[in-house]
Amino acid sequence: MNLVACARAAFGWDDGVVVSEGRRGALGQIWRVETGTASYALKEIFGEPPTETLVAAELAFTRRAAAHGVRLPASHPSRDGRHLVETPGGTWLRLYDWVDLSPVDPAGPATPEDLGALFARLHRCAPAVTAEPDGQDPDPWYHRPPDLSAWEQVAGASGAGEQVAGARERVAGAVGVSWGDRLRELLATVPELSAAVAPPEPAALVLCHRDLHPENVLTGPEGELVVVDWDRLGPAEPGRELAMALFDWFCDPAPDLAAMRRMYRAYRREGGPGRIDGPAGFSMLVASRLNFLLLQTRIALDPGAEPRHRAWAEREIDESLRIMPAPAHLAHVLEALEQGRGPAVDRRAPGRA
Repeated sequence: MNLVACARAAFGWDDGVVVSEGRRGALGQIWRVETGTASYALKEIFGEPPTETLVAAELAFTRRAAAHGVRLPASHPSRDGRHLVETPGGTWLRLYDWVDLSPVDPAGPATPEDLGALFARLHRCAPAVTAEPDGQDPDPWYHRPPDLSAWEQVAGASGAGEQVAGARERVAGAVGVSWGDRLRELLATVPELSAAVAPPEPAALVLCHRDLHPENVLTGPEGELVVVDWDRLGPAEPGRELAMALFDWFCDPAPDLAAMRRMYRAYRREGGPGRIDGPAGFSMLVASRLNFLLLQTRIALDPGAEPRHRAWAEREIDESLRIMPAPAHLAHVLEALEQGRGPAVDRRAPGRA
């Protein structure tokens, strides 16, 4: 009720507003708002809110993306012009148009080509950048995986400099949860997975969404792809974002190599600038997935975390362990993309951005 009262005051709604619960994500909860004359998606953001500079960068880039054919819900300010409103409970609110959305079927006959074209549009219109919107260096979340000492800390262990085998045993024994054994198995592959991770090339960075998984690319009412949740906007190499998306969409748990080839070829055919030429192309995939898994294990094991956040973290851990790529997966995908690369004919209209 405090959230609803806060939103009513901030956005000027009357007593007739109806609020219902929508989908939950890693960074927040969506609430559907019916005002009688319009429908909105009210996003409640958990934890630290985006900075004003990030919100400004998001608004500028989404306008640019929309002008290049990318469908997305429009953002709305409060009555006093703010796009970010604090609630009495310490969370934050963003307001967007409500769009009736449904999941995209990864196995749909046109899905790989549609996704490839979408990524090409996003990357073609993206400005070159060298830093986060607030001026900081590129976030290491996307190019620096956690080391073994971080996993030991999750288990309440010590001795960060000890060997990998000892760390695996301590994690599995100390965690004492349903996913402890699966985490131990994963840790056996972490050194090999992390070996290929490298910082991005500054000259190759453009502004990217950085979170284009199936919960953030959905189907609109006319069958079009709609991109939501731009909170992680920032610098990335376009090829690395594309490589991460191949696994987000077509690897649960084993890679669908044919679908990946089709998406990659569609991306190149539509003029996408990114390329996946070697193991370092998977840096964003590996680093972000390992960092995300570590974060969720910490939430799940935190007795002070809200029960809803702990329950959500448990579900995310289960999925993360299931879809974490094996080192062999990366090699197989690289080989498949090379075999299916061929000449990519750019079929864009002359002068198209």
